[in-house]
Amino acid sequence: MDPILGFDLGTTNSVVSIIKDGKPEVLCDELGQGILPSVVGLASDGRLLVGQEARNQALVAPERTVKSIKRRMGEDVQVPMAGKDYSPQEISAMILRTLKDRAAKALGRTCTKAVITVPAFFSENQREATRQAGEMAGLDVVRIINEPTAASLIYEPHSERNERVLVYDLGGGTFDVSIVQIEQGVVEVLASHGDTHLGGDDFDQLLLDYVCDAFAKEHGVDLREVPTARSRMLQAVEEAKKRLSFDAYTTIAEEFIAEKDGKPLHVNMVIDRREYEPLIEPLLKKTLICVDAALDDAKMHARQIDRVILVGGSTRTPLVHQLLAEQLHQELHSEIDPDQCVALGAAVQGGLIAGVDVGPVLVDITPHTLGIQVLGELHGMVSGDVFSPIIERNTALPASRSEVYYTSHDGQKVVRVDVYQGENRNVRFNQTVGGFALEGLNEEAEQGSEILVRFQLDLDGILTVTAVERKSGLEKQLRIDNAVTRFRAKSQADAKAKLATMFEQAGEETFVDRAITEAAKQPDASEPRFEEAHASIAKARRLIQEAPTEDAAEMRKLVGELQEAVAAADADRVEQVREQLDDLVFYLQDA
Repeated sequence: MDPILGFDLGTTNSVVSIIKDGKPEVLCDELGQGILPSVVGLASDGRLLVGQEARNQALVAPERTVKSIKRRMGEDVQVPMAGKDYSPQEISAMILRTLKDRAAKALGRTCTKAVITVPAFFSENQREATRQAGEMAGLDVVRIINEPTAASLIYEPHSERNERVLVYDLGGGTFDVSIVQIEQGVVEVLASHGDTHLGGDDFDQLLLDYVCDAFAKEHGVDLREVPTARSRMLQAVEEAKKRLSFDAYTTIAEEFIAEKDGKPLHVNMVIDRREYEPLIEPLLKKTLICVDAALDDAKMHARQIDRVILVGGSTRTPLVHQLLAEQLHQELHSEIDPDQCVALGAAVQGGLIAGVDVGPVLVDITPHTLGIQVLGELHGMVSGDVFSPIIERNTALPASRSEVYYTSHDGQKVVRVDVYQGENRNVRFNQTVGGFALEGLNEEAEQGSEILVRFQLDLDGILTVTAVERKSGLEKQLRIDNAVTRFRAKSQADAKAKLATMFEQAGEETFVDRAITEAAKQPDASEPRFEEAHASIAKARRLIQEAPTEDAAEMRKLVGELQEAVAAADADRVEQVREQLDDLVFYLQDA
């Protein structure tokens, strides 16, 4: 059977993929770009522009350019472009045809069979319009599948496990959340909710308004009223939005953006993530309402979800992770590129239809969260042992993230940047990675002087930590080799050393000798510390079923250690472990 292409026809970007040597693979253009901007335009000479060329033209000739056509699919409308009218299907067909030609160049042959994805909540009219667009592009559309189904397939192409998956898909122009059940390899969407007019485009508009309002207040010129200036600013805020997913702040700089009284005006504005996130939070809270509605329709509670998958470029926004984690108390999966995940899943569906044996996508991820020690609130009290995550576990490599922190008192000359690895909010229960002091801070700075901390983790597991005092530019850097892999080796070495020590201590002692010794060590049931330990264990066991995955695992570990300490009648160890367990139980009860 002929190979089948997988298409993600997106609002902002589109992707084509195929199964190659048993693995799903995104097909790139001559420049190595896998993502095609979903923008179509006509040049001044009548030449068709699709992708980045059309996106660039939108800056100077928005009237000859069409963006976000997916939002109009299924509508009986005509869209103007360079003085002519086109249906949404025709515009979408131009995008699909460009991707089809890209695939032919990459593969050295023409492929016409296709699987195309659509949002789960798309109506029959919208699905039919998508099929028509594919046919106009010269494709034989063998299947239209839901985007959450495609996302599920790419994470588990041959899953025989029975599990329920929540797919949170926040793209450039549309949002949907679906509850998907996988049972004996069959993927079924149990419930879906969404909004065809909610996505990254709306975030761009909010940031555009924020920047343009500030500019108008300063200069008395509204950049939104000048088409070319508006297009330039829209592209600038889109890039700023993307950078804010990884950096704590960014600069929007556009020279000669406008003119007033014969003088050129420029935009040069620093945008902080703390300014941006309140703008988009109301929209993100709307997505959480959809999440609750989908769970209600599926007659499920969040704790019954086995896995949460993030799809769509807008899910890179840190606030999305924060709000979802608070809502669902689940680990979030975004290891596979959110921009390519759906297209790769479409290729898997095509491979399954064609009878191809499909293997899983392999990605390098960081197995543990990396962060620093800060002063903050822990169990309702101010503590210097708070763990502040910067790169979350399961983040695909390479990764770069930054956060802004503050000095704790006036005239502070030095800050410590101590790096830890782990999942506990208390750094005492995590592993030390390394650290350094940033000395020579501005003594005249008031309390709250900003310190930017950036983590860069490469494919080889090398972590580069940079701390910068924003006001003075004072900077210091630390490089930690094998930050990811060395702790695997260290844990293994520790286990071997512990085992060797146990055998050395045992010496020539027989099993009978040890049994007599252990019997003599049995704890006195009336000892208060042991009674408290049993009470702590019982309380923890009641909470384990409701706890998030990483906290449940930590609780089981501490319960096991506490039981061992009680059995060994090690009163000091009992007290130490019981305090750790009680701290975790207190934290979960308070959460």
